[in-house]
Amino acid sequence: MTKPSKNLPGDLLPVGLEDRLPKSAARITAAMRACLDTLGSHGYDRVRPPLLEFESALAARMEGVATRRTFRMVDPASLRTLALRSDITPQIGRIASTSLASAPRPLRLAYCGDTALIQASQLDPARERLQLGAELIGADTVEAAGEIVSLAIEALGAAGLTGISVDFTLPDLVDTLAARDGLEPGTIEAIRRELDTKDAGGLKQAGGSDYLPLLYATGPFEDALTKLREIDAGGVLATRLDGLEAIAARVGDTARITLDPTERHGFEYQSWFGFTIYADGVRGAAGRGGTYRIGGSEEAATGFTLYVDRLSEAAPQPETPRTVYLPTGHDTAKATELRADGSRTIAQLVEGEDPKALGCTHVLNGTDLSEL
Repeated sequence: MTKPSKNLPGDLLPVGLEDRLPKSAARITAAMRACLDTLGSHGYDRVRPPLLEFESALAARMEGVATRRTFRMVDPASLRTLALRSDITPQIGRIASTSLASAPRPLRLAYCGDTALIQASQLDPARERLQLGAELIGADTVEAAGEIVSLAIEALGAAGLTGISVDFTLPDLVDTLAARDGLEPGTIEAIRRELDTKDAGGLKQAGGSDYLPLLYATGPFEDALTKLREIDAGGVLATRLDGLEAIAARVGDTARITLDPTERHGFEYQSWFGFTIYADGVRGAAGRGGTYRIGGSEEAATGFTLYVDRLSEAAPQPETPRTVYLPTGHDTAKATELRADGSRTIAQLVEGEDPKALGCTHVLNGTDLSEL
């Protein structure tokens, strides 16, 4: 038996990166397949953008994308700066605006791929993520938002997750109310900052006393929506609140719904609607989504992202198929038949192998199977 090798210099992985060993990798793969199959069944065609792009293209297609968080390098061919993607959504925007600009709308696209960050947050130390999502491009309607939210919930359910809840938000809420009230830009930014920290005292000092009720218009959807309607003097939020109510009606009892109208974390480029999705056993958010505009074309879009490696931790371990040991000289036609029926096979390579130690559950003797 081969002796284990000693650790070599550099064997330790950088902070925020990790190997996924067989059981973890199996959960990730099963969750990814279940989610992609769900998206495909609703007419979302998968695309595969490249891992690297010109930095300027990534920054231009989505407002709020911070390329300073991405790994960058100079392309020796063009001498332009390349960026290793930290978010796939801007790439989908580029594809929709260029290669698929003439495709019929609404355009439904799905994707799944790795992303990387120079530095992660304290709440989520991972610097590499498997990002999966769907984008509905060319429709800025309540129906489109409802489809996207329902699809995200269905995808999580297909991956085996339970206890799903969705938290709605209105990313442009403060801007909409401030336009009504004629506030100065500096005051608007101060109000945003204090609402982010949920600081009632700071909000008063910033000149946002009229915005104090927003701090309490949170919680279970129906109660929070009622409070928001009471706050909405003049009705500038009426269409948005009606939209939230219609989206919630579509979700129905497939998920618990809450509302935090001033939440902005993770919604750097969303417009009137955003949502965060959670599930039992998943640390932090399982995904986020909402409405936005594609930079350059200004085309409306709605989409969501799921963090597959994170949510897979709460997904059930997929069943291991029957694994058949194939001794030297085995019947190759029978082995092919077994694989076609869904079995795994492991062929003998050297004398003295232990089929059980290799994970086998059966052995092929001639054309007969025997359980180990």
